[in-house]
Amino acid sequence: MEFFRIHKDIPFMRHALKFNVISLVTFILAIVFLFGKGLHLSVEFTGGTLIEVKYEQAADLEKIRGALGKAGFNDYSVQNFGSSQDVMIRLPLKADQKTDQIGDQVMAALEAEAPGAAKQRVEFVGPQVGKELAENGAMALLLVIIGIVIYLAFRFEWRFSVSAIIANLHDVVIILGFFAFFQWEFSLSVLAAVLAVLGYSVNESVVVFDRVRETFKGKRGLSTPEVLDHAITSTISRTIITHGCTQLMVLSMLIFGGETLHYFAMALTIGICFGIYSSVLVASPLVMWLGVSREQFIKVKKVIEGANEDGAVV
Repeated sequence: MEFFRIHKDIPFMRHALKFNVISLVTFILAIVFLFGKGLHLSVEFTGGTLIEVKYEQAADLEKIRGALGKAGFNDYSVQNFGSSQDVMIRLPLKADQKTDQIGDQVMAALEAEAPGAAKQRVEFVGPQVGKELAENGAMALLLVIIGIVIYLAFRFEWRFSVSAIIANLHDVVIILGFFAFFQWEFSLSVLAAVLAVLGYSVNESVVVFDRVRETFKGKRGLSTPEVLDHAITSTISRTIITHGCTQLMVLSMLIFGGETLHYFAMALTIGICFGIYSSVLVASPLVMWLGVSREQFIKVKKVIEGANEDGAVV
């Protein structure tokens, strides 16, 4: 399906060096912010207190947040789970307070500002559990990267595999750089968004690489930059439709999803925007610089001597 078709190829590869310099500068800045400021990890990673409460009617999350803020709590997380009556409250780890004391203080604050809550359970999440979650999250990220490399290596060629994974890691690091710079809370839901961006970005790379392979096989006389320009230009309509629809859905979560979905949607928004950029303007130039050519996709015909007078072609 196409809304429009561009008949003259856009010379993207003519400006490949400029695009990659911009990407390199952005990547380096993200690394600086990550090491300089670090991520603002949520309770799942750092440890803390988890409190579940239940209301007889739909809970007003804004009132609950206001009650916690007035009671002096900081960096709390409030969200529904299971139903609109069930609320989960996460509070950061404090060395000078016991779990039972924190639970009583929270219930007192809710009774004053958002009455009607019944305490279901209070649970302490230790820093060791948070460390294990962080390690498991990093392992999940690593396994996804390895899986993408293997998939692309089998489907295309090692040049495409290397280029795609560099471009996708570029997206991941930039997302993390944004969260480090603005000190947005990095939670398990944000980690899930980062993993989703990896898969989303590689899908765009595969679409472009498929068209590159088709163009190499079907059109003679084109240089490698011309083949890449043609592949990118011919997929622009599909890119606009796909990413436009996805971005509309993610923006609706960002605007109307409330605090629970805010950072999840923010990570996806950043990832989708940079994913389009990297898949087209980072991965493709890298493939070109790694030396992709038509000969790598065309099987050489072999002549068997003595098969017949002219030779048999297999």
